[in-house]
Amino acid sequence: MTVAVRVIPCLDVDAGRVVKGVNFENLRDAGDPVELARRYNAAGADELTFLDVTASTADRQTTADVVTRTAEEVFIPLTVGGGVRTEQDVARLLRLGADKASINTAAVARPEVITQITRRFGSQVLVLSLDARRTTDPGCPSGYEVTTHGGRTGTGLDAVAWCREAAERGVGEILLNSIDADGTRDGFDLEMIRDVRAVTRVPLIASGGAGRPEHFPPAVAAGADAVLAASIFHFGPDHMMGSVKDALRKAGHVVR
Repeated sequence: MTVAVRVIPCLDVDAGRVVKGVNFENLRDAGDPVELARRYNAAGADELTFLDVTASTADRQTTADVVTRTAEEVFIPLTVGGGVRTEQDVARLLRLGADKASINTAAVARPEVITQITRRFGSQVLVLSLDARRTTDPGCPSGYEVTTHGGRTGTGLDAVAWCREAAERGVGEILLNSIDADGTRDGFDLEMIRDVRAVTRVPLIASGGAGRPEHFPPAVAAGADAVLAASIFHFGPDHMMGSVKDALRKAGHVVR
């Protein structure tokens, strides 16, 4: 049975507003998260990802009120991330209305938390969010380094090896975001997608770089099970969701 490719808009939220930049810098306002969630739900998005982009840096939890109001507006799976550190944080997000929780910084600091969360809630609840950038550091033989705190902090950790380890620890999905491609609208980092796909069969969500509908099919061909984007949906025409799905369909991929 062929599984349909999922198209996922991403809401990067800071201080209650959706923001978007280039390479994680020069953020600009993109609107109200609840209103955008409502719009994308109506447009046919398959899922929605909500990331509180400053929660880890500010050492706080994800903003509860915005998550609750967003969850009330959508009838598709909602993934929420930002400041997720413990099983209790995941339980809290599920109570607020999230279907899945995304973890990044805390998992790098304490990898065993992946096992703890997935044993309690199941692998399907936990998404590893990985912000990777290209590097020549010999400690990262794949050529990609894991970053934390919204891309602000380098870790010296090899991104491909980290994907393999996280999958072995039980994470249900991997959201693979290219910092170098992020916000550029020049297309996904296909090489990075292929390299990660080569080491794990865990469902892979490609993120970073989408600028036109024709950018999405190559990401799926490279090994992505789902494609996530922000700028193209936030600042594009209302029919963009349909255009992306049409491009995937024309390339021979099954979409909902």
